[in-house]
Amino acid sequence: MYSVKEQVAFWFEGSDDSYETATVLFDKNRLLHCLFFCHLSVEKALKALYVCKTSEIPPRTHNLLHLASRCDLVVTEDMDTFLGVLMKYQLEGRYPDYNPSVPKNEVVKMYLQKTLEVIKWLKEISLSC
Repeated sequence: MYSVKEQVAFWFEGSDDSYETATVLFDKNRLLHCLFFCHLSVEKALKALYVCKTSEIPPRTHNLLHLASRCDLVVTEDMDTFLGVLMKYQLEGRYPDYNPSVPKNEVVKMYLQKTLEVIKWLKEISLSC
């Protein structure tokens, strides 16, 4: 069994790796896949915070809003909207009949930056656990 510290590190390392993959995909103009990895990065960071706060294995869900709620996060309306936007892109690749529209390059770039901000915010919160 892994310690809470090891589990938190596992999830945050996975989050960082997924974010790095998102940036590579953005640079290659693979925007839909970039957004998928933005979602995955935030999901893993939320799971790290969940472990940090509860000392339990995180729920097996991809729902960012549910994870944020389970972490007892108080999110702004802007954050709630952003998490909802990312939720649209976590289905890509999982279900063949789901094809979300891909925003323009500059919008995806903004989402990529917002993803990094969210991850940094979640890491800061985890320092108090």
